[in-house]
Amino acid sequence: MTVVDERPATPAEAPRRRPNRLLALLRNSWRQLTSMRTALVLLFLLAVAAIPGSVLPQRNISPEKVNEYFTEHPDLAPRLDKIGGFEVFGSVWFSAIYLLLFTSLIGCITPRMRDHIRTLRSKPPAAPKRLDRLPQHSTLVLPAGGVPAIAEVLRRRRWRVMVRGNEVSAEKGYLKETGNLIFHTSLVVVLAGVALGHWYGWSGNRLLVAGEDKSFCNTAQQYAETKLGPRVDTGRLPGFCLTLDRFDARFLESGQPSSFNATVTVDEPGAATREADFSVNSPLRLDGANVYLLGHGYAPIIRYTDRYGRSQTSVEPFLTTGDMGLTSEGLAAFPDANVNPKTGKRDSNLQMAFSGLYLPTAPDSAPFVRSQYPTERNPMLSLVAYQGNLGLDAGIPGSVYKLDERQIRTGKVKQVGDKLLKPGETWKLDDGSSVEFLGTRKYVTLSVRHDPGSGILLVSCGFLLAGLMGSLFGRRRRVFFRVTSGGSADPTGETPTSGSSLVEAGGLPRTDYPGFADEFAQLVSAISGDGRPDERVGTDRDDSDRAGMREGTN
Repeated sequence: MTVVDERPATPAEAPRRRPNRLLALLRNSWRQLTSMRTALVLLFLLAVAAIPGSVLPQRNISPEKVNEYFTEHPDLAPRLDKIGGFEVFGSVWFSAIYLLLFTSLIGCITPRMRDHIRTLRSKPPAAPKRLDRLPQHSTLVLPAGGVPAIAEVLRRRRWRVMVRGNEVSAEKGYLKETGNLIFHTSLVVVLAGVALGHWYGWSGNRLLVAGEDKSFCNTAQQYAETKLGPRVDTGRLPGFCLTLDRFDARFLESGQPSSFNATVTVDEPGAATREADFSVNSPLRLDGANVYLLGHGYAPIIRYTDRYGRSQTSVEPFLTTGDMGLTSEGLAAFPDANVNPKTGKRDSNLQMAFSGLYLPTAPDSAPFVRSQYPTERNPMLSLVAYQGNLGLDAGIPGSVYKLDERQIRTGKVKQVGDKLLKPGETWKLDDGSSVEFLGTRKYVTLSVRHDPGSGILLVSCGFLLAGLMGSLFGRRRRVFFRVTSGGSADPTGETPTSGSSLVEAGGLPRTDYPGFADEFAQLVSAISGDGRPDERVGTDRDDSDRAGMREGTN
């Protein structure tokens, strides 16, 4: 007899899908990038990458020092320039670290914020079975009131309370995680504000001499130095003009500055011309820009009369050498001097320039190389005359504050004399020309800036500090109370009186909190009223037991 197996055939297993390796690689890479460890590593790399920007001169801040570095290190400077050593904060590698950190912070904050919001909306967890296994434990006899009285005390102390039958659960200390999230979110906003200021911000520096009729207008061509963001249109800069009327500087007898104040005439489109004052710590705020006072100095007034009797006057700012006495160095050049009035031609070899050292308060005796006080108590101007081809007609850019050393080394410019002059004195040169020191005018160094991200940075830094305080001082903790009926016995052997209840309490800190034992004892005392908790209030469990409870209680 043939037996036929009538059981249905087992269907063949479906072939297992091969995992998408590219998708898995992207998922794992994203997890690594958004981990807190990666964020800390990127933050450390950002700090290390900023070191060259503080050690090496930066082209957008001080191009003169960058040129000096190229002169002093002709072999090393070109190599550093290729890797962005003189433009660190705009280099590709610094921007890459910056963007990776930005992405990592966003990816790290988003899930934590979602989980924290879910935690805030959830209820405190139920009390564990064994309250005596918690780090803090106590039993007490509550005279009257029971569960409602316990919940009321906890709510008055700003605990989140949940009542479940004869049990009360309470939780507190969400400020720690809230502050942590506010801190990291503010850090992202700070990075966004910096990026906004970099793309749409601009700044420029300009020397402005007091008493001059000509005004400085806010155009890129009139700045000595400019730094424009990639998205800035130079044709749409705010159209205002400034004229420096006067500048007042006051100093202590020690030479320390006490106050600075500049008075300017402001001409803005669509508004009446007005006079405004500003100082170092109080910038001039205009529509679309702020004007800051960076420094000041003196501009000697030098009048040169050539051998044909034609006079020219120079009012050029002299740059301070950095001492407290405002010793200043500069150049007064007269390239159009010695033009023959009959032929109308100029001999380029007879151009004149005077290299000067100005001392607002010169010493009583030589050497006259350093001013003793920043105000003009004994002004003196030391001039060195040069004659020859200054090289100004060659079209090669050069400094307006000192002569080109190459012209002197090659003999195209020769020194023809030197002289110490006081205001009003005249120096007669051998060729019949003369130079007269008429006095000085004050000048100021202005920095005009527009940073659209400054307001964002200010607000976000305030939130950053507030979040940091909450993160450092917030302590997450939980307490539980279980009320037993009046007829139940105390584990110590005591029996509550009629109308009273036996209460078992337990406490658990979710983070390291050395003061939790005292807080728990105070809380139990407040709930017990006139009654006293037993001797086990505030008793700490051993570390292994505490760690196990923190792990298992949610």
